[in-house]
Amino acid sequence: METHHHPLLSFLLLLLLLPFSSHPLPLSTNNRWIVDSATGQRVKLACANWPGAAETMLPEGLDRQPLPNIVAAIRQLGFNCVRLTYATYMVTRHAGDRVGRTFDGLGLGSVKDEIARFNPLVVRMTHLQAFDAVLDELGRQGVMVDIDNHVSKPMWCCKEKDGNGFFGDAYFDPKEWLLGLTVLARRYVYKPQVIGMGLRNELRGERQSEATWRKYVTLAGNAIHVANPNVLIFAGGISYASVLSFLKKKPLSTTFGNKLVYESHWYPFTAGPEKVWTEKPLNQLCRAKIDGYVNTTAFSFTAGGSAAVPLFVGEVGIPGAEVKKSSDNFLSCFATWAAENDLDWAWWGLQGGYYFRDNRTGMDEYFGALSYFWDRPRNPFLLNRLRLMQLKNQDPTSRVGKAYLLFHPQTGDCMINNNLREIYAGHCGRESSRFLYAGDGSPIMLAGSNYCLRAGGDGVRVQLTTACNAPESRWWRVSSSKLHLAAKEEKTGEYLCLNRDSVFTSDVFTRKCVCLVGYETGCVNGGDLEPTAQWFKLVETNVLYTN
Repeated sequence: METHHHPLLSFLLLLLLLPFSSHPLPLSTNNRWIVDSATGQRVKLACANWPGAAETMLPEGLDRQPLPNIVAAIRQLGFNCVRLTYATYMVTRHAGDRVGRTFDGLGLGSVKDEIARFNPLVVRMTHLQAFDAVLDELGRQGVMVDIDNHVSKPMWCCKEKDGNGFFGDAYFDPKEWLLGLTVLARRYVYKPQVIGMGLRNELRGERQSEATWRKYVTLAGNAIHVANPNVLIFAGGISYASVLSFLKKKPLSTTFGNKLVYESHWYPFTAGPEKVWTEKPLNQLCRAKIDGYVNTTAFSFTAGGSAAVPLFVGEVGIPGAEVKKSSDNFLSCFATWAAENDLDWAWWGLQGGYYFRDNRTGMDEYFGALSYFWDRPRNPFLLNRLRLMQLKNQDPTSRVGKAYLLFHPQTGDCMINNNLREIYAGHCGRESSRFLYAGDGSPIMLAGSNYCLRAGGDGVRVQLTTACNAPESRWWRVSSSKLHLAAKEEKTGEYLCLNRDSVFTSDVFTRKCVCLVGYETGCVNGGDLEPTAQWFKLVETNVLYTN
């Protein structure tokens, strides 16, 4: 294996980073929000998935970087928490096994040697000690952790009939599962960085049923809450964590209500083939996909008052090396909805590769946020698209007045005004301009000023003006996705939409709107029109950013 001894490269410092800080702990829930139990202030979870549930029963990457470097990378990529996966058998059958011996037994002696070179103590640890060491380093660097029960028998997840899918399957003994959860809950009661426990990843298969789900979610939640009343309890639905709709008629009754968080997963291939993201009119498709997702799982946080339960999107991701058009369209759609609702979520995944997966040693992970050697971002541009989703944009306890950020999901940028009364695209955060908007037909006002956005003509850069009653200063959401912001050109009466021409320029123009209802020619199946270049979302915020 090629040797890479250097620490995280200096270019990581060029990323706009979340501030290094510890978060108030423990956490609980208040209606749809996850909050600090003591103050009630919102705590936003922006996580990365870190797998550790495969045959090696060790969090990935320790053969390619020192553990402190990996945790530092998590922070530097803008994530404040980790969804750390494990297998039940690691706790119930292999807790005392030595890491080095497990790797030898799998014929992975060369991988073990690399782990010993970067993390010499780990190979002599038991699996639980190594898991503890990872948790301790995450805690030292201020990273929160959701420990997620991914499988029972250690293996790559998740096939429909792999014996790990639902209660009673070949490797999924409910009693052993409950024991594993309880052991870890009790073990980590004094590790405050462990803010939550995921009951089980992606329940699935022919055995799945609502009644069985209710039974075991209740049993597991109660067992964890008794053993460790500090942690949140993440409960995913059935059908690969994509269905919770059975809770609409009969909500789950629990004794751990202020610790319950529902979990769902969403990929380009969820609820249909991925190719639909290029074969269907994108404005209608995005709206339909969001509506479908809300109907099956995300309704939980939209319920009013005390009936609301927080939603954690525990897995969302696309391949990062070369972003396909279908994946690109999916992420633009998801990002608008996630930012609008300021969701808690976890990117799949952190890992640049695996010790051993699918009978291959050193397999690469194209979904990974980090490169193969875990020493740099795989795709910095893709990570920039996650920036606004990583920030806390709403806090129910905030006294800051409501405003909007103007977000371009295709690039992940927000709009900023300069001293020349022009608008340009830049990183979301402290420098982003804040706007006020009263709805369709209203001006988009620059907060704290008399200026508003003006559409000067087709191909003209967007400017600020004080003539806010003029037709070209009144803006409508004109597409079925509600993501095209348009004003009428004074001479022709035609709509002109905000348009970001290229990721290589910060200029924002108005251009003729494309891909509206009835005008989809050229918008699907390889057409040259690009609706997502014209997607802009007014994202509500009531917080002040520190970076």
